[in-house]
Amino acid sequence: QVQLVESGGGLVKAGGSLRLSCAASGSIFSISGVAWYRQAPGRQRELVAALVGGVPTDYADSVKGRFTISRDLSKDMFYLQMSRLTPADTAVYYCNADVNVVENGHLGKLKTFWGQGTQVTVSS
Repeated sequence: QVQLVESGGGLVKAGGSLRLSCAASGSIFSISGVAWYRQAPGRQRELVAALVGGVPTDYADSVKGRFTISRDLSKDMFYLQMSRLTPADTAVYYCNADVNVVENGHLGKLKTFWGQGTQVTVSS
């Protein structure tokens, strides 16, 4: 019913910037919260940044001051602006959204959806 489509991943040099985008589509009534996660090989998936109720929350300590999460309500789209990238930022990045879904013509319960993941590689 709901799909999150990511874009913007790729290869960048250390110190560079990259902007990830996530577009939500489907039977969406509202989106209550959005977030970005990342997972490197051999590591747990970790929360990078979250935005709930229009307020950014829970930035990972490693990205504070460098990454910014934002949301475009008019487009059901949200972003992760990444600056001053380092090789330690190399990971698969996943967008995540808590969506109030329209089901069977009625407002359904809040559900969590994930994007497919996009690779970000930062070279030294």
